[in-house]
Amino acid sequence: MTWAGSHRMTDLADAIVYSRSALTYQAGLLEKTGLVTRAPTPGDERGITVTITDAGRALVAKVMPGHTQVVSNLLFEPLSRDDAQALAGLLAPVRNHMRSAPPRSAAPRRRRGARPSSP
Repeated sequence: MTWAGSHRMTDLADAIVYSRSALTYQAGLLEKTGLVTRAPTPGDERGITVTITDAGRALVAKVMPGHTQVVSNLLFEPLSRDDAQALAGLLAPVRNHMRSAPPRSAAPRRRRGARPSSP
């Protein structure tokens, strides 16, 4: 994922391990402030594509100056290319597990005032 371009909301939610409903809510707030736009995904009648705007890119640049370089220097600089690839390989099962777990929003919710059912 990069800050440039457009992404389908479903793909974005899966990539950042975030519930789709929560991402929809957040994207709505960002759209109201002009930081992203949402539009139907061509060829997918149910899909929505989110695109960062120039104002969104400017805000990212303002609040995260040099962020990528700082993370790279602190986290990856001490690692050889082989070590970085080994680290990615070690963390892949964690990422996959996080992506396979249903988001919190998918769990059934109790109604307010409802008593838990007996087993």
